[in-house]
Amino acid sequence: MFVVNLTYKAPLAEIDQLRDAHMEWVRAGYADGVFIASGAKRPRTGGVILARGTREALDARLAQDPFTKADVADYDVIDFAATSAAAGLEALKD
Repeated sequence: MFVVNLTYKAPLAEIDQLRDAHMEWVRAGYADGVFIASGAKRPRTGGVILARGTREALDARLAQDPFTKADVADYDVIDFAATSAAAGLEALKD
């Protein structure tokens, strides 16, 4: 599993202009079964995505994010193996 930490590097006005396209990209990630959870950071400095699959496939997907294409966000990807999970979330374990 991967934790993708997005950090905005452009003003929110610029981020907001790309938000609809970014959310369409996010919805495709769920439809394809790659994204597990996602959301905005508080305060609004970026976002977080939990994803599954291979690192190569994730990197290719991140390259298609409108935020990437416009160079308005940096991405830090953390690969981890979930060995424990709360009741009801056992499917997240490696």
